[in-house]
Amino acid sequence: VVIDPGHGGKDFGAPGFSPGVHEKDVVLEIAKRVARNLREDLGLEAVLTRSDDRYLTLEERTAFANTRNGDLFVSIHTNASRDPRAYGTETYFLNLATDDESIRVAAMENATSTKNISDLHSILNDLLKNAKINESSRLATFVQATLVRNLNLKGYSRIKDKGVKQAPFYVLLGARMPSILVETAFISNREECQRLTNPSYQENVADSIVKGIRTYIQQLSPTAFSEPPRGSPG
Repeated sequence: VVIDPGHGGKDFGAPGFSPGVHEKDVVLEIAKRVARNLREDLGLEAVLTRSDDRYLTLEERTAFANTRNGDLFVSIHTNASRDPRAYGTETYFLNLATDDESIRVAAMENATSTKNISDLHSILNDLLKNAKINESSRLATFVQATLVRNLNLKGYSRIKDKGVKQAPFYVLLGARMPSILVETAFISNREECQRLTNPSYQENVADSIVKGIRTYIQQLSPTAFSEPPRGSPG
């Protein structure tokens, strides 16, 4: 499983509601926790596209996933809006956008790419013939449902399920495996920004993403986790 913490280095990502909080730092912490939990809880191999504060192009991230022969690709981000009241969690898979909000989010996350939007439709049309759209949609559905359910169960108030959406994210273009982009919460919202910097919230988000991945793998292979992970007692 390839875990991709969005942004990094000179690309700070979205600025937080609180001064000094940046998307690139928050998502790295969550991604590290996801990778660790995939290894420790599920016995899966997990690699990060970046494990420190470095800049990677969107294209380099997907290329990394392909060269590592990843079976799944999960890009982790925080959402942002000019409206500080906006909040919630949503998960995306690669396709043409179906609503204005999805177009806005894709434009925000695609901002560092050198490709222009007019290239996109021809690129997408080629790729969508081969893209794992159905599997990516299913993975997104499990991860989104688990995120919302788990965070509610943990007692967090105002967890808004913004659903599974599709949009043309450059970072998912060309991935040869089911791939999703998780917008964990709005870093531009006061309450969600505070949560995103809290280690226990980061751990709960990571744990939820891992549980969603587990559910996805189990529906493909029902006996996948019937054996204890390698190195675990019993």
